[in-house]
Formats: sequence, C-alpha cells, structure tokens
Amino acid sequence: MPKPKSALKKVPKFRSEAAEAEFWATADSTEYIDWSKARAVAFPNLRLSSTPISLRLPDALLMDLKRLANEQDVPYQSLMKVYLADRVSEERRRRYRAGKD
Repeated sequence: MPKPKSALKKVPKFRSEAAEAEFWATADSTEYIDWSKARAVAFPNLRLSSTPISLRLPDALLMDLKRLANEQDVPYQSLMKVYLADRVSEERRRRYRAGKD
C-alpha cells in the first residue's frame, strides 16, 4: 500500500555519487519514493561503453575472420566481438557446471 505523500521522507542532498550509492545501499527506498507512481523508462540510444585495444593476430587468422565477416555482411571487428562473447559465455557456463558437480 503506498504511503501518503506527507509520510515520505525527503531524499537528502549528496556531496558525491559515491555518497549517494552508499546511502541507497542501506536505505529503504519505499520510505522516500512512492513506487506506485513509477513508470517504465526506455533508453533507446544508450550504448555500452567500450575500450579500444590493440591485438596482434596471425595474418591467416585475420584473413579468415574478414572472409567470414564478409560472408555474413558484418564488419569483422563486430564478428570478433560476437565470437569472443560467445566463447566467454561458454567458458563461464563450463566453469559454473564444474563447480556445481
């Protein structure tokens, strides 16, 4: 049941993002916010941050990657990211299963 507006506490001012994070890590947000009035929000232009790296590959491997990317009509660096993400996910699943057995 939502709390009456007058029963809600005032959200304090924070000196830093770290101070705010520390506060919300322990505070009960229902004492400060009437979540019954919350709305879903979409961020369609939000992009994941990325970090450029330098990676040396054998020429033959790079040519194979470019050929595969061309066949799929995608940039080869995008294909490399997909392959890396798939392999990392597979390795995590394998290690998770090994730890659970």
